Amino acid sequence: MSNKVMITNDQKTVKVPAGLRILIRRACNAVLEHEKFEDPAEISVTFVDNAKIAELNNEYRNKPMPTDVLSFPLGENGVYDVDESNGCKMLGDIVISMERAMEQAELYGHPLQREVAFLTVHSMLHLLGYDHENGGIEAVRMREKEEAVLTQLGLSRTISYGAEE
Repeated sequence: MSNKVMITNDQKTVKVPAGLRILIRRACNAVLEHEKFEDPAEISVTFVDNAKIAELNNEYRNKPMPTDVLSFPLGENGVYDVDESNGCKMLGDIVISMERAMEQAELYGHPLQREVAFLTVHSMLHLLGYDHENGGIEAVRMREKEEAVLTQLGLSRTISYGAEE
């Protein structure tokens, strides 16, 4: 049984590059593998624009501004509902602002693919219950996991973020 990653493009601002959907699926699978998530999982990924993500950010987090990615975990404490139609555990939804991802890719001087892969990995960890809101050790652990997975995908962060550190 394999994982199901459903990807929907709900925006027209940024052209979705060829191969991006494959990369997102690889990123999701790599996180599940890294976290030893044994069961088949179902994840939905939606591309939106800044206006739409600002709306969602306001609705769910009372922050009326665009952000790069939002995660909507469906599980709690490692317990997930199962989609009867395919036997997959439903991890939740990832919403990516392609507009914001493009802005950030340009800012950091790396490809859009690299930015979207990072946002996907980051969000997948949220769906699996990791949190960085309080900073400290949790945030550090999350960053380390992101690094490990991106390196595995051949997208290590050091290349692009070197100037920042």
